[in-house]
Amino acid sequence: MKRHQLTFVLCSVFLAPVTALAQTPRPDTSLTANPVFQKNCAKCHGKTAKGHRFGGPSLISPKTTGTSADKLHEIIANGKGHIPKFHMPKFGGKLTSQEIDMLVQQIRTPTAK
Repeated sequence: MKRHQLTFVLCSVFLAPVTALAQTPRPDTSLTANPVFQKNCAKCHGKTAKGHRFGGPSLISPKTTGTSADKLHEIIANGKGHIPKFHMPKFGGKLTSQEIDMLVQQIRTPTAK
């Protein structure tokens, strides 16, 4: 292998875990501080997760926080609704199962508000 190819491979091997850890929030991170939430959810649900009038509903309401973990995971992964401007898109192909699980945990945790 050429020297620059070997350097690239070695850097990739050592930096990949660091990059993955940098994007994975700690379990005690709040929903609104989670970079996955900010990048994928805040546009519709608001930066504070309180929802938008003509966008996504509040993620901190008792109705949402009381929804089962399985149901929340299903909604995030598969989407909900069919009206183009008023539906929850599916994120199953965009987010990992671990990212979805973290969002679900943070939505269901009262301190995640």
